Amino acid sequence: MRWAKPVKDIRAAARRLVRPAGRGPAFLGLAVNASDLEHIPVLLDVLAEQVNLPPEGVMVDATIGHGGHSLRFGRMLGPDGVIVGFDVDETCIRRARSNLSKLGCKVILINANFSRICEQLNLHGIEEVDFILADLGVCSSQLADLQMGLSFQVDMPLDMRFDKRLKRTAADIVNELDEKSLADLIYRYGEDRGSRRIARFIVRERQKRPITTTARLAGIVTRALAKGTARARLHPATRTFQALRIAVNHELDNLAAMLESAPALVRNRGRVAVISYHSLEDRLVKNNFRENQKTGAYQVLTKKPITASRQEVRLNRRARSAKLRIAEKI
Repeated sequence: MRWAKPVKDIRAAARRLVRPAGRGPAFLGLAVNASDLEHIPVLLDVLAEQVNLPPEGVMVDATIGHGGHSLRFGRMLGPDGVIVGFDVDETCIRRARSNLSKLGCKVILINANFSRICEQLNLHGIEEVDFILADLGVCSSQLADLQMGLSFQVDMPLDMRFDKRLKRTAADIVNELDEKSLADLIYRYGEDRGSRRIARFIVRERQKRPITTTARLAGIVTRALAKGTARARLHPATRTFQALRIAVNHELDNLAAMLESAPALVRNRGRVAVISYHSLEDRLVKNNFRENQKTGAYQVLTKKPITASRQEVRLNRRARSAKLRIAEKI
């Protein structure tokens, strides 16, 4: 299989790959103008069937994004209802504020990580909530943002920070970590069996000059794994990019902190729902829900994760790897 070269003419690529309105996105990992991409909320109909908020309910959208999920649930709420949305990306906060502006309920948007959910809710005088939702996926606009540095299909700065207040970038990691630590990171967070070879190639190439762009890193990883990618479904750089993104943003630690906080925040019969996109996230959620069920805090409502229908995947390719787990506070 031949992997496409990084795209340089972003606008031309966007015209080729973005489908007409109503046909669903055709993002395919390619960066385009962020304003041209509207994020489609995943598993929205399934969630709406599983969670029925009372008019005075309080919902926490731990990853507000553009507000797609919150818009649907906000329509269930009356003037006494509240939506609290978290996001570390200021652009998403602004987009959500615009998209949710016509809701009849109160909307509180917080530019902070959901790991601080208890602290932030207390600051706003909220002690209990009816529903916590965390969609752990990346917004289409973030993938398209040249400043984010998340795409290996387009040459952009190797950054990967959702929250620009963080100090360490992906470029810092690939240029500063020793070979063993880099291999361990790629294996731990990317689950790539070729992690040692990838790390060896990265260290060799960075000695020539620092690795500062996504295209150069993707090219290095592709060469490192050249012998094993002939029939691969994923781009060779996919797992390395995932590992770096998780490390840069402390994603698993933040998810664990949020899951640990949730039982004390959700009132009886309230629900916690998490949509994950890879096995590391899903394993954390599954184990947390099971442990809380053993202690009598939760009843797990999804023995197996709910996945998207063929129709949804056809309209939204990003839904194909989504797994939804739901627990109820008892």
